Amino acid sequence: MRRYPKEFIRKIPKTDLHVHLDGSLRETTLIDIAREEKIDLPSYTPEGLNELVFKNEYANLDEYLRGFGLTTRVMQRAEYLKQIAGELAWDNFNEGVRYLEVRFAPQLHINDELSFSQVMHAVDEGLREARSRINTGLPAGEPEFDYGIIVIAMRFFAPSFSNYYRALCAVHSYSTASEIIQLASSELARATVRLRDETDIQVVGFDLAGSEYGYPAGDHEEAFDFVHKHFLNKTVHAGEAYGPESIFQAITKLHADRIGHGMRLFSADHIRDPDITDRDNYIKRLVDYIANARTTIEVCLTSNLQTAPDIRTVADHSLGKMLENKLSVTFCTDNRLVSHTTVSGEIETALDSFDIPSGQLKNIIVYGFKRSFSYKPYPEKRDYVRRVINHYEALEREYGIER
Repeated sequence: MRRYPKEFIRKIPKTDLHVHLDGSLRETTLIDIAREEKIDLPSYTPEGLNELVFKNEYANLDEYLRGFGLTTRVMQRAEYLKQIAGELAWDNFNEGVRYLEVRFAPQLHINDELSFSQVMHAVDEGLREARSRINTGLPAGEPEFDYGIIVIAMRFFAPSFSNYYRALCAVHSYSTASEIIQLASSELARATVRLRDETDIQVVGFDLAGSEYGYPAGDHEEAFDFVHKHFLNKTVHAGEAYGPESIFQAITKLHADRIGHGMRLFSADHIRDPDITDRDNYIKRLVDYIANARTTIEVCLTSNLQTAPDIRTVADHSLGKMLENKLSVTFCTDNRLVSHTTVSGEIETALDSFDIPSGQLKNIIVYGFKRSFSYKPYPEKRDYVRRVINHYEALEREYGIER
């Protein structure tokens, strides 16, 4: 495998287009807020939390998701949301990330003291203030730090997930679970578009996350049709715990511009539709469609290895096939705390297991910027990407990276 200096990987301008706010807290912040709010934790030290909750290895997806029950509990006040968002911006900038798309489900944080608008303002304010301080100190000519916010609708939720969901389920107690889930996502879509149009909050995308199996994308068609008609970008968690069909549904039913994870794209054994008799041909056509459309896959290696027991090593990950088929991919963290990773770490993990020539690495990094949901007008975005490329190439020359 090709070797690149660690300092080069850290310094190159990077993106993280798939990172969950509630999965990326600092352990110390989680502990401090829990103490302040008298919230019970299994441990009040980073070492204890990492041993008992935020592990390097998880038995399954359910165990992986358990920590979110703790993180969301300390994210129920505006000042905490602002603090956590600001710290996430700094943590990313300090490892070379220059463009960040933070995603979270606002309905997990709405309560008697926080409306949807207040939740969104708090997160945006934390990111905005961090951006201002970061860019004030940047050397002349370097690409500035910037961000966008992606709003998540949930494939599944229960009343226990938040005060908002508890109230929604109580009001609609005679509706089916599917009907309530559809209602929540549609309400969220309308609120998100209105917020984007009526404020300067940098909302750039809409997402669908949560359990794939048993909770089809089709339940959210109304919500995604609405944001699609109002020119809001779409990314969808798909192909993480379900197969190629989930990815197909995300693209055809929800108009997905990007796919979160996409790990099961090549997994014929995960196809469950009995009408799909030629599974290999189905996958081939789907892959060709994605490749031609340049639908970018947000690859999260560490997270996937922690939640998919059948993927034993990084080399078993479908990233290799994605690269072979010339798909558009970008390296992402998913959850910096829960997966104990960084964008630089994800890149190094990929380089350790796959032969990625320097030219291909550059293309992957640059594609993260090109396929971002940046709020900037397209001509400004192009200028920004050009500055990113210039800075990247200057670092290649500084570290003697040949292409």
